Amino acid sequence: MKKTLYIMRHGQTLFNIQQRIQGWCDSPLTAKGIEQAKVAGQYFKDNHIKFDACYCSTSERASDTLELVTDMPYKRLKGLRELSFGKFEGAPEYLHPKDDPKKHFGDYYVQFGGEDNQAAQQRVNNTLTAIMQEDNQTVFVVSHAGAMMMFSDLYTDMTKLRASGFTNCSILKFTYENNQFTFEKIINFKD
Repeated sequence: MKKTLYIMRHGQTLFNIQQRIQGWCDSPLTAKGIEQAKVAGQYFKDNHIKFDACYCSTSERASDTLELVTDMPYKRLKGLRELSFGKFEGAPEYLHPKDDPKKHFGDYYVQFGGEDNQAAQQRVNNTLTAIMQEDNQTVFVVSHAGAMMMFSDLYTDMTKLRASGFTNCSILKFTYENNQFTFEKIINFKD
């Protein structure tokens, strides 16, 4: 049976504005981030999309976004968290190493107490696979840009997603059938 996964990036945060590295650390949604989440929620209402289950990462920015989109109960899962940047959490983004679109950050952050990119990719993929194997037809997940990009990289060309303007509250639609994810489309909203 074909199932549908909608995975959405959280709304804009204070650290997004300040251009700070935001992995496992957290910062609050901005007024714009709140509005972005409400616009995404209206998209689902306007398109008569109803969820059987909802999930988000353990970050408050993700749960706050989810609560603005839907009033359904949800589960917070560590497996949906962003990549950990270790000692670089909260630091200015210009300190990131040059990102290779095919490898992301590799194991660069491990030396600073962070996470290996491939390990994080598997964590997110395993978590989403387990979610989709549950008895639900349509699932909504709120996660993070890096986590979503790493996951999506397993199933589609990431350069196309980046080129499409992957902004806060962008939604990626996947189908799941025969234990396989298939990328369907990206849904972006005007900033």
